[in-house]
Amino acid sequence: MPDIRKPFEIAGRRIAPGQRMTVDLPVSTLTDHTPVTMSVHVIHGKKPGPVMFVSAAIHGDEVIGVEIVRRLLRTPTLDRMAGTLLAIPIVNTFGFLNQSRYLPDRRDLNRVFPGSAAGSLAARLANLFLTEIVGRSDFGIDLHSAAIHRTNLPQVRISPGSDRMRHMAEVFGAPVIITSKKRDGSLRLSAGEAGVDMLLYEAGEGLRFDEYGARTGVMGILRVMHELGMIGAKGIAKPRVKPILCRKSSWLRAPAGGLIRMFRQSGDKVVPGDVIGVISDPFGENETEVVATEGGIIVGRANLPVVNEGDALFHIAEMPDPAKAEAAVGALAEQLEAQPLFDEDEII
Repeated sequence: MPDIRKPFEIAGRRIAPGQRMTVDLPVSTLTDHTPVTMSVHVIHGKKPGPVMFVSAAIHGDEVIGVEIVRRLLRTPTLDRMAGTLLAIPIVNTFGFLNQSRYLPDRRDLNRVFPGSAAGSLAARLANLFLTEIVGRSDFGIDLHSAAIHRTNLPQVRISPGSDRMRHMAEVFGAPVIITSKKRDGSLRLSAGEAGVDMLLYEAGEGLRFDEYGARTGVMGILRVMHELGMIGAKGIAKPRVKPILCRKSSWLRAPAGGLIRMFRQSGDKVVPGDVIGVISDPFGENETEVVATEGGIIVGRANLPVVNEGDALFHIAEMPDPAKAEAAVGALAEQLEAQPLFDEDEII
């Protein structure tokens, strides 16, 4: 006789196999005594499999991840899922409500992990997430965007030296993979120390939706779930080109203050010596060219035309063959346009 799968338990709630439920984890109370919770939507498949978390809005102004999670939860294939999915669309409720990256104590939540149950507000929230979500998971995907007034090309960030994570990043299928060291206090570092591998996805701009970034994120998550054996392959398109691995990137900064006219977008390739922008004073009497000092592909850039000297303008990832990376970006855009994930009334 086959074993009967047990219910999934979290915060005193029991989710039976084949069921889904939203569970509220108490965090704190506002100054007016309004309770604040971190809500996790649990989908507990009928068949055994891994537990995977998908989280967003650790930075409260990074709203594109919230939209990605919303779309993911509406995907019909999850009704026949194996394993368990923990979806947390808003980790930092305080920042989300205030349209702010930070918590009320001005701390960056992604710099205080693993936190402490008896520490600051940020430390307590970090500890809650690590204990209740990461501690129950086998794998995770954390969704981010650029800060306000900046935008990021869809990209996956992984730690150097892990063949498995490089493979999973390639499965995800964003056009660019960037290797970066784990930062002290980050969720990625603490999850790794807890034995839970995690991909970090970046796309779009703070406080904005980006259709390209949202579709790339949803499809990437579904690809990873298929790779983990949680869902079937139906409706999941493989990337047309292999993502480009980048081992180094740097920001090109403003050589002067003024108003900038940018000539290049995220996804464009550049070579050393390219003039990719011009900064002028409000009268147009003095102009300073912004010249690329490194070759590669633009994976992020500022959106605000008013700049101060030293402001970060273009994030350029250095690659052996920028032309291949540009082709990967173009192929992904064509693929997403040719195979839309949703009906028109879903994306309007």
